[in-house]
Amino acid sequence: MKCLDLDSTHTTLHLLENQPTSPLFFFLNTFSPMEEVGSVLHFLQNKTILIAGGTGFLAKILLEKILRVQPNVKKIFLLLRASDANSATYRLHNEIIGKDLFIVLKEKLGSNFKSFIAEKVTLVPGDITYEGLGLKDSTLREEICNQTDVIVNLAATTNFDERYDIALDLNTFGVKYVMNFAKQCTKLKVLLHVSTAYVCGERGGLILEDPYHFGETLNGVSGLDIDAEKTIVCNKLDELREQGATERDVKIAMKNLGISRAKVYGWPNTYVFTKAVGEMLVEKLKGNLSVVIIRPTIVTSTMKEPFPGWVEGIRTIDSLAVTYGKGKLTCFLGDINGVVDVVPADMVVNAMLVAMVAHAKQPSDIIYHVGSSLRNPLTYLNLQDFGLKYFTAKPWIKKDGTPVKVGRVTVLTSMDSFQRYMFIRYLLPLKGLELANTALCQYFQGTYLELNRKIQVVMRMVELYRPYMFFSGLFDDMNTEKLRMAAEQSGTEIDMFYFDTKEINWEDYFMKTHLPGVVKYIFK
Repeated sequence: MKCLDLDSTHTTLHLLENQPTSPLFFFLNTFSPMEEVGSVLHFLQNKTILIAGGTGFLAKILLEKILRVQPNVKKIFLLLRASDANSATYRLHNEIIGKDLFIVLKEKLGSNFKSFIAEKVTLVPGDITYEGLGLKDSTLREEICNQTDVIVNLAATTNFDERYDIALDLNTFGVKYVMNFAKQCTKLKVLLHVSTAYVCGERGGLILEDPYHFGETLNGVSGLDIDAEKTIVCNKLDELREQGATERDVKIAMKNLGISRAKVYGWPNTYVFTKAVGEMLVEKLKGNLSVVIIRPTIVTSTMKEPFPGWVEGIRTIDSLAVTYGKGKLTCFLGDINGVVDVVPADMVVNAMLVAMVAHAKQPSDIIYHVGSSLRNPLTYLNLQDFGLKYFTAKPWIKKDGTPVKVGRVTVLTSMDSFQRYMFIRYLLPLKGLELANTALCQYFQGTYLELNRKIQVVMRMVELYRPYMFFSGLFDDMNTEKLRMAAEQSGTEIDMFYFDTKEINWEDYFMKTHLPGVVKYIFK
């Protein structure tokens, strides 16, 4: 399906939103469960929150935001994958509060910072891949079940090329165990499950904020069953052990198994497949719980808080930017005019907090896309222009002290053109090297093997990311916009909990915030 025409889509939506006789006007202006959102700060006061996946990028930003804006939060249980309290404490100090992210809070509290963290944050050593979240301390378990008002599940692996056994345990069965645990929390008001907008697979057009029902697939193939998938994994691992496979062989086999199983049901990779099935489990197991599913798009550095440009890890578009800045990106594969849906991390966290408050008052079952493609689209051509402008003004400096000169890259608009490019530029020289290596008694064997390995890595990465470089979908955010409007109208601190992506000036954000943040992270 072709990508929607952005100008006509926006014009149509604008007209519909402002026509009193329009069904869309009625939809946007009718009463809803979130008409009265109220104060986020008031809601957080004296609340107890369980955050699963505390070392993740968004989890850290969420933790910092709550502690900074509402110091009267009662308690935050931070579930960390750890064998004991000492391991959890080590992770807290080294992977969370030791990060630059917390510098504003540290400056605000001064010498009271450590005592404040000790008072407000309770570490929970555990593992969501086990029933009961792997909690060994029965007293702590009882305390969590009796006191928790909100659960936020951020625990996941986001690696597109993850081992299937790991992704299935974390992204799918982990959700099952979180849902089962949530039902034991007697005071629970709402559960937020953070997924990804890309559970849609490779679908194009307007992608709605619709749920997945258990067993539903993207291609209509029946028989999707998570217990059966677990059995397939276990059988494959047993088979590999019997064959005496090395750990490397097991890793490769598990990665390949994940991709093949995802494709059976219409998803392009292990990550989005296991996240989609995780969503299905939320729907299936929610019972009477008030549940919110948050689907962010590509999450980038903070736009404003706690300060602009905080980023951790190099994500998809960041790896492109860094490779380009270093002068090593010679070509771009994809639709250069295609929309890339990006959203700053602090906006995602703010949307989560407002949704938390909106749906804590009564049972609900809703999905929010948090992104920008429909209301403020950004294209790969925009990114190329920003990269050229930024790295021309502030060039990457090589080890010898000389600046890297950047220019326009070759754009390959199809897989056929990419394969021709690879054949001429790399595969032919590799074939020549192979012949020379044979003629000269394996003299070039090391060089040949290394070049061949790099080419195989590139081809695998291209296959993994191809669906996104040619992605033609736009993420409908009607629910998210209704939430924002309701918050704006009902006294929510919208300036503090902003998430209107329409307000982003992309050139300012990339030139002054995101790219400087990425470069700073690289040189730490």
